[in-house]
Amino acid sequence: MKNYKLSSADYNKLVSFIWSIADDCLRDVYVRGKYRDIILPMTVIRRFDAILEPKKREILELKELFIQNQAKDLEAAMGAAIELPFYNISKFTLKDLKSETSAQNLKKNFEDYLNGFSPNVREILEKFKFYHQLDTMTDAGILGSVIEKFVSSEINLSPYPELNSNGEVLKPGLDNHTMGVMFEELIRRFNEENNEEAGEHFTPRDVIELMADIAIIPIEDQIKDAPYTLYDGAAGTLGMCTVASEKMQNLAKKKGKNITTHIFGQEINPETYAIAKADMLVKGQGQDSDNIYFGSTISNDHLAGKKFDFMLSNPPYGKNWKTDLEKIGAGSSKNPKDNVTDPRFVTEHRGEGDFRMIPDVSDGQLLFLLNNIAKMKDTEMGSRIVEVHNGSALFTGGVGNGANNARKYMIENDLIETIIELPENIFYNTGISTYIWVLSNRKEEKRKGKIQLINASTIKTTLRKNMGKKNCELSRDNQKQILNLYLDFEENNCSKIFENKEFGYWQVTVERPLRQAVRINDDTLKEFNDILKGLGVLDGVLNSKALKEYQGRGVKSTKGAKEELADTEKMKTYQSVLLSLKSEEDYLFYADFKGKFNEKAKGLTRITLNNLAKTGLLDLFVKKNERAEIVMDSKGNPVPDKELRDTEQIPLTYEGGINAFIEKEVLPYHPDAWVDKDSVQVGYEINFTKYFYEPKGLPQVKEIVEEIKRLEKESDGLMDSILEGLDYEI
Repeated sequence: MKNYKLSSADYNKLVSFIWSIADDCLRDVYVRGKYRDIILPMTVIRRFDAILEPKKREILELKELFIQNQAKDLEAAMGAAIELPFYNISKFTLKDLKSETSAQNLKKNFEDYLNGFSPNVREILEKFKFYHQLDTMTDAGILGSVIEKFVSSEINLSPYPELNSNGEVLKPGLDNHTMGVMFEELIRRFNEENNEEAGEHFTPRDVIELMADIAIIPIEDQIKDAPYTLYDGAAGTLGMCTVASEKMQNLAKKKGKNITTHIFGQEINPETYAIAKADMLVKGQGQDSDNIYFGSTISNDHLAGKKFDFMLSNPPYGKNWKTDLEKIGAGSSKNPKDNVTDPRFVTEHRGEGDFRMIPDVSDGQLLFLLNNIAKMKDTEMGSRIVEVHNGSALFTGGVGNGANNARKYMIENDLIETIIELPENIFYNTGISTYIWVLSNRKEEKRKGKIQLINASTIKTTLRKNMGKKNCELSRDNQKQILNLYLDFEENNCSKIFENKEFGYWQVTVERPLRQAVRINDDTLKEFNDILKGLGVLDGVLNSKALKEYQGRGVKSTKGAKEELADTEKMKTYQSVLLSLKSEEDYLFYADFKGKFNEKAKGLTRITLNNLAKTGLLDLFVKKNERAEIVMDSKGNPVPDKELRDTEQIPLTYEGGINAFIEKEVLPYHPDAWVDKDSVQVGYEINFTKYFYEPKGLPQVKEIVEEIKRLEKESDGLMDSILEGLDYEI
């Protein structure tokens, strides 16, 4: 029999036929955005059905044999006995069902058929929520026509060729690879049709191809005869790992290497999880299908402890992860972030045993990057990570914040190779700037200790028609241009290379001393008297209700304050002592005032400045004054003025470090300033605008003059037309 390979025309005809089923059968029942809820699972069902058709009798005989032998677990026994990664033990095939004329019988038989599939296929259908569609299709009378379309003689979704009586190929079989490509094509079309939500789980093919090239090509010379693993913790439909796997295999083949690739992933969205798992099965990668897990990677990592060669992801950004945070916490702190102990996000770093890299609950995208870092291999080739983020991952969070700590961990461990800014509007559901992060724990020698920034924001091809927010794409030439910028590792207008420390800074608290004067004059004494009178103190009874009102004027309501205020004689004595210290000039030296007060209060029972301070009333007389002497604490150290406290960010590259910065940038303006040494922390941020900003030049004088002349010419006669008809005299 002559081999017959599926031609491009046959392939396109096949895809178009399946695509047309939606319009032919679903148009008046479902809105366009819901067509994929039927077409994708039905495509999967028919593919599996077509594979199983020739083996149907054998499968049913095995089933009866196991039943007769009273097998304890029929499904486990069937799974072990059948060489395929799935089976169906119902008595029906899809072709059997198409002849049923009763709508209710058809639904019942179809349900029996679906329930006959192996557990892995049933899980896919459940995640597709396909069972929920049966009532709708039955009530609308379209279930039979949908089944009939998928078993039509016009298409062949089986891997076996259709032959005529002479053994000639009428329709070629569909091998696993081509079936997978076709399924991905359907996914892509439906996602682009439904582009308002496509970006939630679908990365454009052009971006995926670039990411796969960046992951694989730099290490192509290191490929050996060995198995390689690929992982995506935000798997979506697994497009990234699928494309990267294909590129890996093609490169290996060109180099004469014999490799295998295995894909792993986890996805939280039920539908996209079903697509990813189904995609593996329709490609004949049953083992890899078992490597795809459902659930949140952040709070329920099904692949904890596993290590991978390549990790590619487009995690959700700007998405609240409060639910995950509540699940991974293991403590009683009121701050749930303090309860996290997961070693992916809380680790040891440079002697700090509890180094916490937990970002704000409003945006958990960096957690996916940290999850990947925790899965890097400690081997000769190490691991490569290629991940997409929005701009906030570059700079969100101040020093000590989890996001800042995540950058600190990556940079100080020299993991970041390159960050690439992509064009705006390259994704379907967002127009914001996005960035590809490239990480490796086995950097080339020339890249060690350095980070390359690539501005590819202008490298793009405009689309003839927008797809949602997406108005441009990366053509193959665009992709090669960006890839070459990365591989060349040279500085130019689009590529900048910096030492790691370029992105770091010391954050320090700069203190200035507290300078306080004491003002005892008619105004402050009157205010003191008015408060005592308003509180009822001078009448011998402290008014608790009035005390609440005067708290806004600084009066305290602590137990010690109340006891002091309730002692009328003591308060009158304070008043008398302060009156004796009345002065037209401020006391510029607090210690001088304190000494005179203590001298006047000598011999008077329990009259002290500390006790008066307890009430809050001493503050009426204490005023900040730049001419006053510095206030010292009990150890002789200057007391910092909280209102004058400032924070400085000093680049790690500043010549001479912190001391030189303070000497040059602070002390000339504030000679009494000093740095709180306990406040010094190191932070990191990556500011693309800073390194790629190109200011527009000011126009030349000649250009300005010409513009003025042009405007004059345009306005010539304008005033005459405005004044025309007005009755005025000069």
